[in-house]
Amino acid sequence: MSEKVCDHTSVGMIVFNEDREILLIERKKPPFGWAAPAGHVDGDPSFEEATVRELREEVGLRALSCTLMLDEKINNPCRRVDGSWHHWKVYKMNTTGEIEQSEDEVKTYHWTDAGILRHLLEKTQRYENKEMTEQEWEADPGLEPVWKHIFDKIGISLMIEGEEEK
Repeated sequence: MSEKVCDHTSVGMIVFNEDREILLIERKKPPFGWAAPAGHVDGDPSFEEATVRELREEVGLRALSCTLMLDEKINNPCRRVDGSWHHWKVYKMNTTGEIEQSEDEVKTYHWTDAGILRHLLEKTQRYENKEMTEQEWEADPGLEPVWKHIFDKIGISLMIEGEEEK
């Protein structure tokens, strides 16, 4: 079986619960780390349709609506051939259903508050500063580096803490 080639298009889905916590998943496959549900657009006709598919595949939730929060080209690696950058569209999702995590892609999931997010971000900073080995990161990761960038750009910590959105 040949390796998949990167299509350089990715979607990310920001899902909040009623307590203003954000849904994060721990990835089973590289790139390792905690992240919002996300994936490649692949053959979907639009980014929005890819959000519906990816959200269902990774966490079993059904999308009711989505609001664009970020549209940006980001240099970030993925496990696919030539996967060094992606055109990201990240959406705030209104969802329904119960979480059913993907057995193939998700180790676990967590509703994350501001304190946990700060801890994950600190761990990511240590990883980026080469203060953790790849083995240490894989065993106990922080926030996937691309999501650190995305969360900073959209002001996610302010949203979790209940302040005004940027």
